[in-house]
Amino acid sequence: MTVSAPRERRHAAVVFHPRKAVLGRLRPAVAEEERLHGWGRTRWYETRSDDSGCSAAQQALEDGAAVVLVAGGDGTVRAVAEVIHGTGVAIAVIPAGTGNLLARELRTPLDDISACVSSAFSGAVRAVDVGVAELEDDTGARRTHVFVVMAGMGLDAEMAQNTHALAKKHLGWLAYITPIARSILVNRLFHLDYRVDGGRARSTRAHTVIVGNCGTLAGNMLLIPAAVIDDGLLDVVMMRPKGRWGWAGIGARLTLQGWARRSRFTGRLLEGSAELRSLAYAHGTRFEARFDTPHLLQLDGDSLGYVSRVRISIRPGALHVRTAG
Repeated sequence: MTVSAPRERRHAAVVFHPRKAVLGRLRPAVAEEERLHGWGRTRWYETRSDDSGCSAAQQALEDGAAVVLVAGGDGTVRAVAEVIHGTGVAIAVIPAGTGNLLARELRTPLDDISACVSSAFSGAVRAVDVGVAELEDDTGARRTHVFVVMAGMGLDAEMAQNTHALAKKHLGWLAYITPIARSILVNRLFHLDYRVDGGRARSTRAHTVIVGNCGTLAGNMLLIPAAVIDDGLLDVVMMRPKGRWGWAGIGARLTLQGWARRSRFTGRLLEGSAELRSLAYAHGTRFEARFDTPHLLQLDGDSLGYVSRVRISIRPGALHVRTAG
């Protein structure tokens, strides 16, 4: 008679940013959910200064994790998503960053670790889109990365590159005020040739270009009202203000859109608002751009350095996320 080996219980994994995750609250919450659901012992993986989560996520996959909890900011989530998407293994977001834009989009409780952990073990699974950015620098070197929230060139990338981590830790999204103000005062536009979904090539000058999967910025400003995280589309916005009055119009519009989204008059307010020449929108499944001079690019708050060309596409429903429902 052959006696089979006992079946190993499924287990969760936690990929955590050591300077952001509140382990004193996270560990007991995870242990409690393990006990309630009869899971095996959770395995913990710390990110490194030279690797924001890719290696940790890969190890969690190889170790057979049934779900991967990500305790960090949008950059940590992006790194884990780069490895996990397309595998069928779900992630759960434990927000511990500055913007936590994906968590906000998913309506994840920002200050309730127990609720977030509970969702990881027993929440509903939502399939969300993943953006894929193929980058080329001025030497012709190419690389590919994914993002879940947004890709940005111009002001958005400068904020990611030039805002100090210590300022973000203590001031939150207010730490971005200085780089925003500096960029607005200079108001330097750049030239780009771009194409959406294989349409005709167009040329324009812009201050900032953002390709979004989510539409809300830090401070609850709604940048892209049409962006939906699981609609299979990318939404592009170009900021091209003419001087400070143009910036004033953009600031007023983003504030209005953020307020309208929270109110019951959302649709009426946004549909009735006038067109703003300083903001140009487009959407599709592919965005390609070439810059006359290399420009900084950021993905979900991570600076990827200077690029000369970019091709961004979408993988619909490629990332499974556990949510409260």
